[in-house]
Amino acid sequence: MIKLEIKAIGNSAGVILPKEALALLHARKGDALYLTETPEGFLLSPYDPEVARQLEAAEAIMREDRDVLRELAK
Repeated sequence: MIKLEIKAIGNSAGVILPKEALALLHARKGDALYLTETPEGFLLSPYDPEVARQLEAAEAIMREDRDVLRELAK
């Protein structure tokens, strides 16, 4: 477990992530992280649920319209 401290940053508050936390998240400076509420608590992740939803929709369309897409690719 990594303990994080909320610190004042100007008129806002922020959490500084140590190198170890960034490594565990496979994230680096400038990356976006998403805080998601789950039944177990909160999850901090580089995973964007909206992008995942869009990819699932695209995959469903590609499966349903496989023949049409093959014709268009010619």
